[in-house]
Amino acid sequence: MKRLGWLVAAAVLGSALTIGAFRLWDSGNPEKITIEHLSDTPVRGAVYTVNKTGDIVPLEFTKVAKKVMPAVVHIKSTQVHQFQQYREEDNPFRHFFDDDVFKHFFGPDYPFQDRQPRSRGPQVRVGSGSGVIITADGYIVTNNHVIQNADDIEVILNDNRVFKAKIVGTDRSTDLALLQIRAKDLAYISFVNSDQVEVGEWVLAVGNPFHLNSTVTAGIVSAKGRNLNLLRDQSAIESFIQTDAAINPGNSGGALVNLQGGLIGINTAIASPTGAYAGYGFAVPSNIVQKVVEDLMTYGVVQRGYLGLMIRSVDGDLARELDLEVTQGVYVDSIMENSSAGAAGLTPGDVVIRVDDVDVKSSGELLELIGRRHPGDKVQLTINRKGKKLIFPVILRNQAGDAELASKASKEVFDILGVELEEIDSKTARRLNIEGGLKVTALKAGKLKRHTDMKVGFIITKLDGKEVKTVQAFEKLLTNKKGGILLEGIYEDYLGTYYYALGL
Repeated sequence: MKRLGWLVAAAVLGSALTIGAFRLWDSGNPEKITIEHLSDTPVRGAVYTVNKTGDIVPLEFTKVAKKVMPAVVHIKSTQVHQFQQYREEDNPFRHFFDDDVFKHFFGPDYPFQDRQPRSRGPQVRVGSGSGVIITADGYIVTNNHVIQNADDIEVILNDNRVFKAKIVGTDRSTDLALLQIRAKDLAYISFVNSDQVEVGEWVLAVGNPFHLNSTVTAGIVSAKGRNLNLLRDQSAIESFIQTDAAINPGNSGGALVNLQGGLIGINTAIASPTGAYAGYGFAVPSNIVQKVVEDLMTYGVVQRGYLGLMIRSVDGDLARELDLEVTQGVYVDSIMENSSAGAAGLTPGDVVIRVDDVDVKSSGELLELIGRRHPGDKVQLTINRKGKKLIFPVILRNQAGDAELASKASKEVFDILGVELEEIDSKTARRLNIEGGLKVTALKAGKLKRHTDMKVGFIITKLDGKEVKTVQAFEKLLTNKKGGILLEGIYEDYLGTYYYALGL
């Protein structure tokens, strides 16, 4: 009888396929063939890259993923909104009509029929994001928008332990926040120099998108120094690292790391028409993060130097329109009053092309380099003025025009009040017919929330009868203040002047 033959062909390309055992036989001579399973597949290390020293190394993500995942946490922030009770005496028509009249027009369930107090329960909103442990004793970096206005913050570690977190400080200008939990001997990620990160470099994004804990995605650095006008803040510093590693809602505050497991950025935003990942994600560079963290730990507030310029990036169109001699750099549109750049001699029309020994090609790069400095620091600006290169030494000032560092005592006062403030711009001030003021952007646990009915959006124009236009002026009036204070101001959408009094 003719032998029935089997042809078994296995093509192995970078992996091994486990098939099992098969029997080949004919009617008189059964034969067994075993195809073995390979436990260590050749796919590992099959792709190679070149490191900074020129050595060829395998492109392999498993080790770095295991290293950084325990240091990335899930953050839940809870906001509780209280609703006031309705009482019969709140009915403005109670003295004019009886119940039968209301029933005739509104039916039996008209709003003011109930004689007993009614109330709606508190509405609870829970937000979700990520955070990065940066010290073994529990300091965690995340985005400000993850924990903003939170009444309660929970941190869930990679091993499912849960901790309550305290806000050490926040910085709206960079959308960063520093938290702390009561824990020791935690896994953490160290900062690396984000200036040395290169476009095309492989990176991993680690976070908790869509409530999916400990998610790792891979990609490359697509661009640096991106200024997207995403942060709603007058003094926003945007110089994002762009990556194509998948970042989704919930990744905010998570880690962007290199293949050595070093922190090169905090994932902050995505560019998407749908709200989900569409190919572009953005992270705050680690050099900015480190500066914010150190300031919050040391001073309780971020100490940031400012040039006091209105700027925009130079491109070919702007260079042609204004007849500039350069096509890269930062064009000075105008100079603010009492600014450090103005005092040094810069004028509108100048193009900043270098800060110290670093070339600047965009406004985002300039904002990042200056934003790392403190008031009182000295920088050297190289500018192009109508084709001529000029060098100006500049002593940086804060937003109030001072070259001094703020005291930590002012941060403690803000913690006592439980308030975050933002200076309103001149356009808003003119529209509201006021000289200036400070807008309440957040109310946290503190005296204002406990003892007044102030709402977010209130614009403080005076403190104890003295005008306040800057946060620094507000701080100075409150530092070492004892007894009571009186806040005067307005709301944009309501008529009249409002007053809030409380004791410190």
